[in-house]
Amino acid sequence: MWKPSERIKYKPSPGVWPSAAEAASSVLFQPLSYQALALENRTWVPAMVPWRAEESGEVTDDNVDWYGRFARGRPGAIVVEATGIRDVPSGPLLRAGDDRFVPGLARIAERVRAESDGHTRVYIQLIDFLAVRRRPDPGKYFERHLAIRPEHLQALGVDDERAARARFAELDDEALRQVLDAREYDALARGYRERVTDTHLPHIADLPNVLPDLFAQAARRVKAAGFDGVELHYAHAYTMASFLSATNTRTDGYGGSREARVRLALQIIDAVRAEVGASYTLGCRFLADECIDGGSTVEDACVYGVAFARAGLDFLSLSRGGKFDDAKQPKLGEAVYPYTGRSGYECMPQYISDERGPFGRNLQAARAIRAAVREAGFDVPVVAAGGIHNFEQAEAVIDSGAGDVVGFARQALADPDWFEKVRQGRGGEVRLCEYTNYCEGLDQKHKQVTCQLWDRLDDGKPCTMTHDGKRRLLAPDWS
Repeated sequence: MWKPSERIKYKPSPGVWPSAAEAASSVLFQPLSYQALALENRTWVPAMVPWRAEESGEVTDDNVDWYGRFARGRPGAIVVEATGIRDVPSGPLLRAGDDRFVPGLARIAERVRAESDGHTRVYIQLIDFLAVRRRPDPGKYFERHLAIRPEHLQALGVDDERAARARFAELDDEALRQVLDAREYDALARGYRERVTDTHLPHIADLPNVLPDLFAQAARRVKAAGFDGVELHYAHAYTMASFLSATNTRTDGYGGSREARVRLALQIIDAVRAEVGASYTLGCRFLADECIDGGSTVEDACVYGVAFARAGLDFLSLSRGGKFDDAKQPKLGEAVYPYTGRSGYECMPQYISDERGPFGRNLQAARAIRAAVREAGFDVPVVAAGGIHNFEQAEAVIDSGAGDVVGFARQALADPDWFEKVRQGRGGEVRLCEYTNYCEGLDQKHKQVTCQLWDRLDDGKPCTMTHDGKRRLLAPDWS
């Protein structure tokens, strides 16, 4: 992963933990209601992909146990991982692209309610993504995948396709950059990746026609499965974030200006709302800043936040960065990972950081977006997150106007009982995340995500291990 040149080492601070009485009177543990959103407190576990589903997209016992373990800590809400709206092969990721997935998804919703005694709302994040292929072996790329164009023949000084393929295999990197166009070279160096601007491909051109119904039908299914609401995934490197991006140059009315770039996102909101009704919680997660050259900025996000509020969303959840555009070149045979460049670092900064540090890095942008939404006359709650790990930080998020709800991702992974420990006045027992991004490294390799801190503890109880038998699959229990 990219790291800042300053390489300043930071440590998480426990701060001053509140007593049970102080926690009970704090803003963080007060209820929040807005339209269809109703939370017992203002704590939130954002979506994290644990790589525990079947290759077919079906729910496993490990998925159910994972969310049950978070629910035991009784946060205000848990957002279940990015779940595909299509029924297409996508590895061990959950899917909601067919009615056959409903019974399995229902097990997760039921388990969260049971483990939290009904105190935690359970939402699910719905995602669409485009094709991403592994970085190819150069020989195979030139032999099988590269479409030979007349321009190639001319540049190489050959007369036929076979000679061109043979000649390509002899060129060094500098020569290849001269002969291949930017997309061809990128497919060789990083693996082929579809973009929303590839409107020469019929299925890409048709995305605005098909996505609203795909999202709406997936939302119908998860509502039938018993989830309390839906979070539309409009963030990071995926389809909807790409439509919102300033890099979206489509000329069909869905790219170019901000108004055109947000058009599909609003049509999806309308389609989903029509399907699930006004009383069902519907929100979205989008980027406060893409953190890439030529990408969308906080100013864009302010416009989008107001548009989403006007469209009637019940919450806005903010993230940052995490793009393919600046990702590190993958190894041969591996796929590009959108959290390895500078934008990826902005999404998941670690304890080695710059003068801004890794904690609360997105709060300034979140404050600006929330202010823009309020100035436009909307009170939709904003979920702010990013390196929050102690009580004082969480309270400051709300007090400073950066958010109305506080998201704890890596900290909740390190200690799912953070919320209950703090509520009971036992914050001193919290297991603080060290922000080494051990979990992110596992995610990059598509391994079952765990926390290295779990394996340093022994609660004396039998525990399920990961597939390789080396790590605890769940956080230790708390007495």
